[in-house]
Amino acid sequence: MLAVTVIAGILFTWCVLSRRLALWSITAPITMMGAGVALTRGSDPPLVFDLGDMAGFERAVEVVLALLLFVDATEVPAGAIRRDRGVVARLLGGALPLTLGAAFLAALAFFPDQPGWVLAALATVVVPLDLAPAAAVVRDARIPARLREVLTVEGGLSDGIVSPVFLICVAAAAEYDTAGEDFAAALLAAVAAAGVAVGTGSLVGYLGGWLLRRSWAKGWTLPTATRLAVLSVPIAAYSLSVALGGNGFVASFLAGVCIAPAMRHLPGDTVRMTDDLVTLSTLALWFLFGQLVNDEFWDGFHLSVVLYAVLACTLVRLVPVVLVLAGTGLSLSDRLFLGWMGPRGVASVVFGLLAAIELPAAGGGDFISRVMVITVMVSIVLHGLSAEPLGRRYARSRRGSPEPRAAGG
Repeated sequence: MLAVTVIAGILFTWCVLSRRLALWSITAPITMMGAGVALTRGSDPPLVFDLGDMAGFERAVEVVLALLLFVDATEVPAGAIRRDRGVVARLLGGALPLTLGAAFLAALAFFPDQPGWVLAALATVVVPLDLAPAAAVVRDARIPARLREVLTVEGGLSDGIVSPVFLICVAAAAEYDTAGEDFAAALLAAVAAAGVAVGTGSLVGYLGGWLLRRSWAKGWTLPTATRLAVLSVPIAAYSLSVALGGNGFVASFLAGVCIAPAMRHLPGDTVRMTDDLVTLSTLALWFLFGQLVNDEFWDGFHLSVVLYAVLACTLVRLVPVVLVLAGTGLSLSDRLFLGWMGPRGVASVVFGLLAAIELPAAGGGDFISRVMVITVMVSIVLHGLSAEPLGRRYARSRRGSPEPRAAGG
């Protein structure tokens, strides 16, 4: 219980100083990660987390990711998709697959001794976009609103697209480790699980949204009740899909996609309770990530891992985005901005943790965990430090008339 008290105290301290800390781009995830590093380091650390009950821990991590995917799907601004559907389609349908492929090919070059399916799983871990560690960019009014909206849409949808690919690769890697190269059954099972998830997630999301919209229109429900109802939707979609042998992540994501149109007719803060729960849960994961940093980052210096992490956070995304967005009307500088600003965060942490749980040490679990930790650390440094210079650059480009920066951005 002492650990919970300490974590709550650190979070409270950040909250009361959040506006001041935001001036230095010190976000809540960065604060919790730093606290985790400081309090779990050493031979006799003040705090340590025993993850011995892997089954319970795995389920908790899965539920956090399911809620995160649901919230991301519901918070994607529909107007931004309509205004820039060409750019969004190219990013998700073109740049994202190319980025996954580039991450895989780079992993083959840096880690030729690892099985191909392990490297494929690694690619899905280091690619997902998470704007939380670089939230100042999304709030910075000096950066064109169009670019910020495109990043928000991509960040909200990319995790849900990558998650089934991640699970298929992990299933194939696990089967390869236990049964040689006979992993066709594992692939078919993963694809079938995705199919079940599409049906359950779409049904739960659409039906839940329809019922909530009708109930609110007729005055049968209260605002507080709608917030509770929305929270129950991803939980129902995830649990039903898992019970039927489906993919709970895909089900939760699609439930968010299907319920989003109905939520525009509900009170504006309907998803706030779910969002707050996700925020609190992911901040606890960031604290745990601090312990992973101590376990992986300081345990010897692996140059190949660091070089791969730098490449994964830069050229692996930058080149595909710049090429795919050619001809969209975006300037080269704007395309470079979208290609560069691809921070990695909690999605990579969760995928890495799940890979470490599902794959034994000899099968690549420890390897993926190590690379994930270094990649997220590199991303926090590169994307965090570059946020303010990018804002100043866009301000200068407006010929001496920059838009005022958002408060606390």
